Amino acid sequence: MNPASPDIEISEQLIRRFDTLGPRYTSYPTADRFHAEFNAQSYDAQLEQRAANTGSNPPLSVYVHIPFCESLCYFCACNKIITKEHGRAAEYLRYLEREMALVAARIGPDRQTAQLHFGGGTPTFLSPDELRQLMQMLRRHFDFLPDAELGIEIDPRTVNDDTMALLAELGFNRTSFGVQDFDPAVQQAVNRIQPLAMVEKAVSASRKAGFVSVNADLIYGLPKQSLESFDHTLDSIIALSPDRIALYNYAHLPSRFKAQRLIVGSDLPSAEERLQIFLLSMRRLLDAGYVYIGLDHFSKPGDELNLARLDKSLHRNFQGYTTRADCDLVGLGVSAISKVGHSYSQAVRTVNAYYECIDRGVLPIDRGYALSMDDVLRRQVIMELMCSGPVDFAAINRAYGIDFVTYFAPELGLLGQYQEAGLITVDADSIQVTPKGRLFVRAVGMVFDKYLSQATTSKFSKLI
Repeated sequence: MNPASPDIEISEQLIRRFDTLGPRYTSYPTADRFHAEFNAQSYDAQLEQRAANTGSNPPLSVYVHIPFCESLCYFCACNKIITKEHGRAAEYLRYLEREMALVAARIGPDRQTAQLHFGGGTPTFLSPDELRQLMQMLRRHFDFLPDAELGIEIDPRTVNDDTMALLAELGFNRTSFGVQDFDPAVQQAVNRIQPLAMVEKAVSASRKAGFVSVNADLIYGLPKQSLESFDHTLDSIIALSPDRIALYNYAHLPSRFKAQRLIVGSDLPSAEERLQIFLLSMRRLLDAGYVYIGLDHFSKPGDELNLARLDKSLHRNFQGYTTRADCDLVGLGVSAISKVGHSYSQAVRTVNAYYECIDRGVLPIDRGYALSMDDVLRRQVIMELMCSGPVDFAAINRAYGIDFVTYFAPELGLLGQYQEAGLITVDADSIQVTPKGRLFVRAVGMVFDKYLSQATTSKFSKLI
């Protein structure tokens, strides 16, 4: 197969050779390594250590988790609460502000916020007044930069022109629409009915409101999907012309995610059909002028995501690829994950446990991880690979006081197969991911992951 691109030529044989199970590296160490010994006091210490470094801290990226959804999407693996009782949101917002106050008191007065992202659940489960209230709360406790990126995940079934205009008025400039698939049979099979006209209207409203970047999420591997049906979905998504497209591989794990037990297993496309759908999608998106960023992300050439790839400022966190590499991530709400300094922490997963922690005046941390210097070093190497930037040996040697070639001698010895396949280049000074290697960066990153050989309960997805 030869996707119509001047710098990417990927054969089915190459995909079959390197299509292995592995982490997505939204963090390193990966979230399955988080543990309960890292608790609220541990997170307190990380925040206070940052506060002590007045004037030398990076800006903040703030994530707010809104867990409520009106209906259940059978494919969903997110932490959510299915309810039509919109009154539950009011109580949740009261506790969110109390958590904001706890965090703001610990981060110091000089921290500015460069990014904000609302995820869920369904952030637009909140009423217009509640969305206004939440933004007022955030602006009271966090100092937003004038050029801050404000993004929100949108379920097209929950918005209209007025909603998009309100979000723009509140400062949001980026949106992500959950599309998944336009085929009616697929939508029925996953209990998410949203006709093309509904999505067209929502995307049009976001552009009219002035959003800088519009993303659309697609999922391949869903029940009732076929090569022909997904080709029609691609027709529609290309016509919609979003600035970014995320093409996710559905991971069917019904033993882990209860909602997925409602999917009929025999309706799922075979592994071969799934591969052909992916290959078709990549070819069509490249033919339509999108640039392949890496993993499952595509963007238009002029979008900030591609510009960040070109100038080597691309970054990766729990929301996927992003353009701001130098932020501490502060998560708010149930199950939200934070990355502060050399640590990760994750909040408790139920609202009852969340409320109980806030009532006691403690941060609602369930588990986390404090990184060793070896972890920090390996994180930098893996993230540079994930973002297709060169791993510059001399720069790492200066930063960590090591000799890269000696320190990583075993790992460098394992890179031969990827170099031979043209996925990376390795010389005396650096490791560089090639254009076609961007599809396989997870596999290359796994070489530097010292924890993969240790047992875990996590089940990783396949690369393709």
